[in-house]
Amino acid sequence: MEPRFEVFFLEDARTFLRGLSEKPRLKVLFNIRKSAMANDPKLFKKLTELIWEFRTEYAGIQYRVLSFWDEARRTPNRVIATHGFVKKGDKVPVKEIQKAVNIRVLYLKQKRS
Repeated sequence: MEPRFEVFFLEDARTFLRGLSEKPRLKVLFNIRKSAMANDPKLFKKLTELIWEFRTEYAGIQYRVLSFWDEARRTPNRVIATHGFVKKGDKVPVKEIQKAVNIRVLYLKQKRS
């Protein structure tokens, strides 16, 4: 089975993953790979018109990696992982979504130049 998309990790996402202990990091990466293979909103969910989240729960802790679709790359489809955080409440904090939006704007601006 071919993946539905590939994931490219920006520096903030890599930094977040490196900061996790081994088992949660492996689970997050496993779920990201799994979400690329099958449509499962428990693992990859649309938050806003432009921002998506990779979702992982490990040992009762909610890990999130926010992302967006690289619209300029249709073949193969590419998802850009912007950054991650440990979710503490029921909703994704607006500041985290805004951070992903800001990173997306910067990414697209750099890509055009």
